[in-house]
Amino acid sequence: MIRLAILILLQGMLVVGSECFLKVALEKMGEFAWTWPFFKVALSTWQLYAAGLTAILGVLEWMVVLKHYDLSLAYPLTAISFILSMFAGALIFHEVIPPLRWLGVVLIMAGVFFIAR
Repeated sequence: MIRLAILILLQGMLVVGSECFLKVALEKMGEFAWTWPFFKVALSTWQLYAAGLTAILGVLEWMVVLKHYDLSLAYPLTAISFILSMFAGALIFHEVIPPLRWLGVVLIMAGVFFIAR
């Protein structure tokens, strides 16, 4: 079970890392437009490539998890990404996380605890 927890934590970090890179890349791109200048900026933003790379690594790592563990156990554990994304939002993007949202995540994690038992 420890190995699964470590693999799920790694997968969550890769997924949240990908989303963080994507958010930064999108902020640099500006307003969306079907124009060459927009796509030129998009394709020259290293954070977009980092988002793609971490997403691919997350999928490969998830394949390892699915190969060795039941989906009905492994998939609910991916809810750890909810906590990681809220910490990333608060620490990296300085988002204000209301207490009710934290309570919601605690309830989700309580459910995950019961599923994993």
